[in-house]
Amino acid sequence: QVQLAESGGGLVQAGGSLKLSCAASGRTFSNRAMGWFRQAPGKEREFVCAISWSSVTRSYADSVKGRFTISRDNFKNTVYLQMNSLKPEDTAVYYCAASRFPGIPEIPKTSEYPYWGQGTQVTVSS
Repeated sequence: QVQLAESGGGLVQAGGSLKLSCAASGRTFSNRAMGWFRQAPGKEREFVCAISWSSVTRSYADSVKGRFTISRDNFKNTVYLQMNSLKPEDTAVYYCAASRFPGIPEIPKTSEYPYWGQGTQVTVSS
């Protein structure tokens, strides 16, 4: 079992930065891939990025490539999302998720993530 808790969300102006953290409990964090997803009002939850258990492989949605960076610290059981050059369209609730697998697929699937955090709100003003 893995429990996840996100933090670091807030209100920021367009062009600004935020860093989200996701603290995991449970002894199997280090052998799982981790992902970040987001859901804007009236829209479906969408993939943002993911990182393999070893940090060797990372994938990003096209909409955030070059602006967002995912990282993890397996000693601290924490995964991070550094968000730069934020845009109003990045406004959403951001969720951290733990995969059932150590690697990440070419095509992200929410079905591979059985464990989810409660989410943290990110609001980008124009």
